[in-house]
Amino acid sequence: MAKSDIEIAREATMKPITEIAQKLDIGPQSFKPYGHDKAKLTTEFINSIKGNPDGKLILVTAISPTPAGEGKTTTTVGLGDGLNRIGKKAVMCLREPSLGPCFGMKGGAAGGGYAQVVPMEDINLHFTGDFHAIGAAHNLLSALVDNHIQWENKSGIDPRRITWKRVMDMNDRTLRDITVGLGGPGNGTPRESGFDITVASEIMAIFCLATDLDDLSRRIGNIVVGYTRDQKPVHARDVNAPGAMTVLLKDAFMPNLVQTLENNPAFIHGGPFANIAHGCNSVIATRTALKLADYVVTEAGFGADLGAEKFFDIKCRKAGLKPDAVVLVATVRALKMHGGVAKDQLAGENIDAVTRGCENLGRHLRNLSQFKVPVTVAINKFSADSEGELKAIREFCAEFGVKAFDCNHWGEGSKGTEELARHVAAVADSGEADFAPLYADDMPLWEKARHIARTLYGAEDITADKKVRDQFAKFEADGYGHFPVCMAKTQYSFSTDPSLIGAPSGHEVGIREVRLSAGAEFIVAVCGDIMTMPGLPRVPSADNIRLNDQGHVEGLF
Repeated sequence: MAKSDIEIAREATMKPITEIAQKLDIGPQSFKPYGHDKAKLTTEFINSIKGNPDGKLILVTAISPTPAGEGKTTTTVGLGDGLNRIGKKAVMCLREPSLGPCFGMKGGAAGGGYAQVVPMEDINLHFTGDFHAIGAAHNLLSALVDNHIQWENKSGIDPRRITWKRVMDMNDRTLRDITVGLGGPGNGTPRESGFDITVASEIMAIFCLATDLDDLSRRIGNIVVGYTRDQKPVHARDVNAPGAMTVLLKDAFMPNLVQTLENNPAFIHGGPFANIAHGCNSVIATRTALKLADYVVTEAGFGADLGAEKFFDIKCRKAGLKPDAVVLVATVRALKMHGGVAKDQLAGENIDAVTRGCENLGRHLRNLSQFKVPVTVAINKFSADSEGELKAIREFCAEFGVKAFDCNHWGEGSKGTEELARHVAAVADSGEADFAPLYADDMPLWEKARHIARTLYGAEDITADKKVRDQFAKFEADGYGHFPVCMAKTQYSFSTDPSLIGAPSGHEVGIREVRLSAGAEFIVAVCGDIMTMPGLPRVPSADNIRLNDQGHVEGLF
């Protein structure tokens, strides 16, 4: 019987974090150790390497996710290990897992098999406390806003027009809409409010897009927390929040250094979801990695229509990053599901279903080509995959002029990605990339959302009621028209209906709500039924997570 991910991780021979740091020429004075196997790079060290040349930036993304699994993080780790195996100096940049999905559907997010980052248990749970710091900073602002209203309300905030919610790092649907301030004058002003999950917080977005602590504080000050009775914006700086919030975030803002099972360095920092936020790890971690390695392998959440688009149009646009290569992950199992096969019917060869499912893969390949960065397909192999099914994928990709590689990093670690690593390194070094975002800054906000929907989702158009369309117009009138648009949409489909798998076309993308993230400097368009506070599934992963008789964690995967 194959070992579980957590069993493999527990048997890993980890090196002291000092040795991992040495691989990147990071001395002991340049990081703060968190135990023996985790560390944070100091601000002083990060500033000292800003003059170093940049390495090559490689993005790992995927087809539209299915319950069968794709393995984006696993492939990111496997490719990073593979690059080091062939003699390249490579670093991986990943997002931190959220407790919500760990105890909800995913059960963990640190890779899998022999392509994992470790210590796996710590990474999936409290890690170095970054998410707690982000949640605390966010909720401090909530408390300061309510306190400002309680004592004189010099900014004139209208309690009916407060847009700033609270957050927590857990899936809890009952907190989506709540009433606060009940119980009399001493308890504040009664009003409707609610909670989002921490990964949807604007503080998380700012944290991951800020270039340094000064930029972090500036962005926090620009947050719009609500409006006055005459609808003038009230900012976080108006309630004197940036200073204290930055203090709460100063340690968290330092990138986290860990290692893979093969003792290669990895940065894990920040964790916005790609279905409700911009889905990329922190700019400061990615930039730091580029100054320390020849190749940096990073990921963007969910399918390429969400994570990759936001990586290109938000993160790269804002940070001035120029990606050199893209790896698109697919699995035979997932393509079968996109081809109409139910999860419990995936066993056995079904080349026809794989071929039908390749329609989803093809849509992603066409989409990615618009960003002018060369694409390679990584087929994340499962033991049950037949050669006929794998061949069908390779031949399909060849029709697009794209090479596809069978990868067995889950079972073999870096040995299973050697061929992929050699090809991707050559592509990254070729200078072929000529990155360009999907739309220009000066395109109107409504047109930006429409362009994404039509160009990437295959939609006929976008729709919204008059209130939402008026809000788009108001944001432009208020000077936010140059912001990119962050589409909050189901990850399971190119449409807003998660049941429409494959590559649907001709649908409408309904925008239910539009939110201003003035500090993060983007506009969030909430589409369909997507929730910024998820709920737990019928059978959450938490049901099977426990301590065994030896005091070891069981159930994370």
